[in-house]
Amino acid sequence: MACMIPTADDKFDWEGDSLLKYPQRDLILYEMHVRGFTQHESSRTEFPGTYLGVVEKLGHLKELGVNCIELMPCHEFNELEYYDYNSVFGDYKVNFWGYSTVNYFSPMTRYSSAGTLNCGHDAINEFKLLVREAHKRGIEVFMDVVFNHTAEGNERGPILSFKGVDNSVYYMLAPKGEFYNYSGCGNTFNCNHPVVRQFILDCLRYWVIEMHVDGFRFDLASIMTRSSSLWDAVNVFGSPIEGDLVTTGTPLGSPPLIEMMSNDPILRDVKLIAEAWDAGGLYQVGMFPHWHIWSEWNGKYRDIVRQFIKGTDGFSGAFAECLCGSPGLYQEGGRKPWNSINFVCAHDGFTLADLVTYNEKHNLANGEDNNDGENHNNSWNCGQEGELASISVKKLRKRQMRNFFLCLMVSQGVPMIHMGDEYGHTKGGNNNTYCHDNYINYFWWDKKEESSSDFFRFCRLMTKFRHECESLGLNDFPTAERLQWHGHAPGTPDWSETSRFVAFTLIDSVKREIYIAFNASHLSVTITLPERPAYRWEPLVDTGKPAPFDFLSGDLPERDTAMKQYSHFLEANLYPMLSYSSIILVLLPVDNA
Repeated sequence: MACMIPTADDKFDWEGDSLLKYPQRDLILYEMHVRGFTQHESSRTEFPGTYLGVVEKLGHLKELGVNCIELMPCHEFNELEYYDYNSVFGDYKVNFWGYSTVNYFSPMTRYSSAGTLNCGHDAINEFKLLVREAHKRGIEVFMDVVFNHTAEGNERGPILSFKGVDNSVYYMLAPKGEFYNYSGCGNTFNCNHPVVRQFILDCLRYWVIEMHVDGFRFDLASIMTRSSSLWDAVNVFGSPIEGDLVTTGTPLGSPPLIEMMSNDPILRDVKLIAEAWDAGGLYQVGMFPHWHIWSEWNGKYRDIVRQFIKGTDGFSGAFAECLCGSPGLYQEGGRKPWNSINFVCAHDGFTLADLVTYNEKHNLANGEDNNDGENHNNSWNCGQEGELASISVKKLRKRQMRNFFLCLMVSQGVPMIHMGDEYGHTKGGNNNTYCHDNYINYFWWDKKEESSSDFFRFCRLMTKFRHECESLGLNDFPTAERLQWHGHAPGTPDWSETSRFVAFTLIDSVKREIYIAFNASHLSVTITLPERPAYRWEPLVDTGKPAPFDFLSGDLPERDTAMKQYSHFLEANLYPMLSYSSIILVLLPVDNA
């Protein structure tokens, strides 16, 4: 379809809906794919793989404790871009992820149960229904948007829209017509050209005003900071600037597009999140132009946490910074902990289960001879490659998954969970599943329901704990008045190169005080707890314990028995920690036995 023309009858009943406008520090994000979420037969939804399918499963998200979903691309995109027979799976490769936009003002019609009926208007209403029903359940809706490139490819690609309207305006071009390729996808959207940046603003406003979207995550956002082709100061600012020798693609300190978005009366009220790098080598994590509004996917958090948890020397100090919201990245520029979107896994890379199962990527199913995907994953298979492993290795993997999730939930900043990680979804070691519309990318609802989903219980209780604690979503970076670091003994942290132990106490207005410790060593250790006269430490979480004793919730039937097993240690103000484990203890009055 070229377009859809609305009529006076095309109305949607929002039932009084408006943006939720949660403080960003209170969010727990959930990155998800609309089709992948319910397409698996085990979802048992009436309309699998659609916006309505997601609506049917919003209860799962509430149970998990997330209050914001980040939808992978839902703009109309070219799903047949990589169409080719896949001999490994016996099906066809397609563009599953959706990072190849055709129309920025249309929701993906394939994700609608109505498809193209009513000229696509029913798809618009189904997307609106998803947003409205999510808001009713207290869940914000973010969109992953792709303004760094389009589906038109390079100079040899198809002509769908922008090329035919004005090729030299909408794309970064070299003098002879070749396309700059900072996106790695054939072309680069000419974001800071006056016409293009006005187009982008109009698009974002549309999704906020008409579709009630709460925020946006910008794919390869660093491209939006690069100068446009045929850049000149008169073209951008209306007057010349002496000595201005900016060339095409040069990173700008104050990009006009980012400045306009940051000061727009509509967009200032929604969340703006940058993936602060691009395929041209520009890496701006901690340095993205922000106007005190923009947040960033914190890729450095991911890398450091992965290194420390798997026991790599030299990361204890950097890991401690991650727990504090990465002040080294964000404090000096005037930003807050919640400007850091913390994540261990995302759609691009290993799942959480694969992160502890594979040392190497296994991407042969993509048809590129295992040459695609990231080679440096900072993963550890815990001793054996692949899912067929000994019992001891599988136990260690479960511990490590809990360690990663606990770290995510106790770090300052905004935690982001990737779809399926809450039950341990595996992609068989494939870390670049962009082209698979099959079970490898589908949420397996039957796995979530199995007894092995004790990990889901752990995740659910950890998100609940984070919501309950005032101190785990601070509006500013923690100081010594609230946070104290510890080592194996109280008040003596070890920041040496060989240290694999980090512990701290945190004053909390709800829980009084919490003690959190990570032992990333291959050796067990007995730690001494800080003395608190008239109070005692009570264990809450220990990833070294088998489920359900990894989280001693109040409704656990054998909770009292489990507590007694700790008593002789706690009476001596000690606590034993297994290798590769983490713990949370809470402070209670002595008479509160």
